[in-house]
Amino acid sequence: MQHGIMEAMANPLPRLRADLDFMPSPIPERPGLLIRDPHGYSDVTLIIPPPLVACLRFFDGQSTDLDLREQLVRMTQSLQVTELMEHLINTLQRAGFFEDEHYHRLRAERHRQFRESPVREASHAGAAYPEDPQALRALLDRYFREASVDEAVPDPLVGIAAPHVSLEGGWRCYAAAYRCLPEQYRDRTFVILGTSHYGTPNRFGLTRKPFRTPLGQAETAVELVEQLAAEASDSVEMEDYCHAIEHSVEFQVVLLQYRYGPGIQILPILVGSFTPTQEGQRLPEQTDTVRQFLGALRNLADGQGDRLVWVLGIDLAHIGRRYGDPFSARVMNGTMRHVAQCDQERLQQLLGGDLEGFWKSLGYDWRDELKWCGSSVLYTFARAVGPVSGRLLKYDQWNIDEQSVVSFAAIAFFRS
Repeated sequence: MQHGIMEAMANPLPRLRADLDFMPSPIPERPGLLIRDPHGYSDVTLIIPPPLVACLRFFDGQSTDLDLREQLVRMTQSLQVTELMEHLINTLQRAGFFEDEHYHRLRAERHRQFRESPVREASHAGAAYPEDPQALRALLDRYFREASVDEAVPDPLVGIAAPHVSLEGGWRCYAAAYRCLPEQYRDRTFVILGTSHYGTPNRFGLTRKPFRTPLGQAETAVELVEQLAAEASDSVEMEDYCHAIEHSVEFQVVLLQYRYGPGIQILPILVGSFTPTQEGQRLPEQTDTVRQFLGALRNLADGQGDRLVWVLGIDLAHIGRRYGDPFSARVMNGTMRHVAQCDQERLQQLLGGDLEGFWKSLGYDWRDELKWCGSSVLYTFARAVGPVSGRLLKYDQWNIDEQSVVSFAAIAFFRS
């Protein structure tokens, strides 16, 4: 009878959001699991102490508070766990980390703010790079001055690929890519294809908003945005909220403004990951939405011709514990030497014009063991703008933390 009463008193625990970032704490004096909201709906960052990390598995939408209580009693060897349990639940709830009404209110408000804003504000200034314009220019001056000078690339240059990793880690590749852009391209429209880390797969995010950074305001080519939206309406997410938080385009805008001045004209496009929509699918364009957008982008490229310059914001491999691997990774050490070889073999397939071979190299099951986050951007560019050739200007790796590495490259593209 007592067991039945206890079962009746059990209350379901809320579900923890699946779209949060989880990573080991980077603060030595505060070990544990760091949780943050990459979508910016909540500005709270939590570090869950190591003993409590195991408790997070109970926030699965199926477990109850009695399950959590039992875990805490076993962990603390005490029956007095009510205060600790309530503190954990309330902290996660107030942070907006549960799939509940509070989270949905935060989400709706952030989407409304972006929708109604006349500009796309810099979301990473003051964190990923200096917010003060003079400090930002001084930093970029130093990076470009200290980077080695690369050989000239053939004319006519069609575009570049640069990293979207932090300037701190990728500055040599940023400098190699942006230094090869000619001065006479200043008045052209820069089509920025950026990885959409949080966007809908097989979709493309557009916005009409100008981009504001510490270096000034870049104007968006609204008429070209409208052309793509009209020709590929089923493929496009218009005023995609991901633009509000995504760094893959923002970093390129900052570098273009540093190179040419604040008032550049851009066409910002976020490219979602490509995932198969039918059994046996081999290539991305077998998905209707991808095929439709690639066709619209090809029409735009053909119609605009040399008035466009293409800028790709991409990284390559993501290896180590931060990215779900059961091992630690160090730059150009052990596993990362093999990764470097695989990265460059893939790039040579792409740059040599073997686009189908390039896509196959990512894996027939579309589950890329190297976890490239620039593959859909590279494929989109090559299908829409090709045939083009390319030159790998620089390849590099960076330990984003002590256990994880990102690889990236600088590439110049020119007419075959």
